[in-house]
Amino acid sequence: MPVTFLPGAVRIEPVGQVEADVDLPGSKSLTNRYLACAALADGRTTIERASLSDDAHAMVRGLRALGVDVEVDEARARLHVTGRSGGFRVEQAELDVGAAGTAMRFLAALACVGCGHYRLDGSQRMRARPIGDLVDALRSLGAKIECEEIEGYPPLVVHADGLRGGEVVLESPPSSQFISALLMAAPACRGDVLVDIRGACVSEPYIAMTLEVMRELGVESLVSDDGRRFIVPAPQRYQAGSYQVEPDASAATYFWAAAAVTGGRVRVRGLSRASRQGDVGFVDVLAQMGCQVHTASDGLDVHGPADGRLRGVTVDLNGMPDTAQTLAAIALFADGPTRIENVANLRVKETDRIAALACELGKLGARVDTRTDGLTIYPPPACAAAEIETYDDHRMAMSFAVVGLRVPGLVIRHPDVVTKSFPGFFSRWDALATAQR
Repeated sequence: MPVTFLPGAVRIEPVGQVEADVDLPGSKSLTNRYLACAALADGRTTIERASLSDDAHAMVRGLRALGVDVEVDEARARLHVTGRSGGFRVEQAELDVGAAGTAMRFLAALACVGCGHYRLDGSQRMRARPIGDLVDALRSLGAKIECEEIEGYPPLVVHADGLRGGEVVLESPPSSQFISALLMAAPACRGDVLVDIRGACVSEPYIAMTLEVMRELGVESLVSDDGRRFIVPAPQRYQAGSYQVEPDASAATYFWAAAAVTGGRVRVRGLSRASRQGDVGFVDVLAQMGCQVHTASDGLDVHGPADGRLRGVTVDLNGMPDTAQTLAAIALFADGPTRIENVANLRVKETDRIAALACELGKLGARVDTRTDGLTIYPPPACAAAEIETYDDHRMAMSFAVVGLRVPGLVIRHPDVVTKSFPGFFSRWDALATAQR
C-alpha cells in the first residue's frame, strides 16, 4: 500500500502516474457559512454534502451553546439547523472553538446579536491569533465585547443585547473572515450595516462566497463597483431551505497536485471554474507550471507533464493563501525557483506556515529564502528522505503527502491533524495513489 499507517505517523511510498476520478467532502468554508446563516433563519434548513471536519463540528457546538438546534447525520453528511429567527436568547453560554479560527470569528459576531452573557475561548494557538480588528468593528456597531486577558486576542466575553448597526471601517484587515462575520450578522442588526475596506485585504474571494450564500438564503446586499464597500439593509431575515455544498476546493489542490508531480491525471468531480471557492483558481497556477487543465461535464481535470518536470513560477497567493503549502510541495519538483508572494497572513494561521515550510522543505534538501510576506523555494537536485513535522497544522500534513508520491522514505508525523478539515484524508490518499496507469 502506498500509505502505511505507523504509530503516530504515516509513511508515503512513491508511485507511478496516478489516474483517478475523486469525490471529495463538502467545503469546510461553505459549510460554516451555511451554518451561520441558517442559525439566524426562520425555520429548518438542511445542508447536504456538508463538511464533517473538526472545524465544522466546532461551529455546530458553538451554535448549540447559543440555543440553536443542529442535527448531524454523519452517514449522509447532512446537517439540519432550526434557526433562531434573527437572534439568540440563551442567558449564558461558554463557547469553546478549539483550534477553529473560522468558528471563533463567525461566532463572535453571531453572539453579539443575541441577548445574554457569552464567553468564547479556544486552544492555546487560538489565543495567539489576533481578532482585534473584528472586536473593534463589532464595538462600533454597538457590541459590548471584552478581551478577557490581552486586548485584541481571545478569550472574548460578550454582553449581548443585539447590534444597532452603523458604519464599520476596516484598515487592511488581516483576514477576510472578519468581513464575512460582520456581513452574516448584519441582517439581524436593528439598522443597516455598511462595511468599508481600506487598504489591502486577504482572501477576497471568500467575501464573495459569503455574499453568495447570504443571497441564496434570501438576504440582499449592495456592493460597490470596486468591491470595497458593502451595505446590508437591516433588519432582514434569512430563509430556511435545502442547500448543497460544493466539494472542498482547498482539499482538491492536493489531488490535482498528485497529477502534477506524477505526470498523471486527476479529475475532481463536482468542481468547475465557476465554483464559489476562490481556491479552484489553483488550477491556473498548475497550468503556469506546465500542467494541462480540462473542464469535464462532471468535474475539473488536471494532467501533469508526462516527465513530471514542472516550471518554477512567481505567484501572488493573497487571494488563496490556503494553497501556499500545496504549491510549496510541488515546487520541489520544478526546474527552477518558485516565489510565493503576498501571504503575510500565513504567519498567524494554525502555525507560522512560512517558518514551518522553510524548516520542513530544508530537511528535504531545498534552499528556502523567507520574507515577512512570502518565501522562495530553490529545488534540490534530488530530495532526501525525511520525517516531516506537522505543527498541529492540517495543511502541512496534506501538502507533504504530495511530496511522498515522489520521494522515498517520507514519513509524516501526527497525521491525525487532518481531521481539522478532511477526516479520512490518508485513506483517500492511499486509494488515489493505488489508482495508477
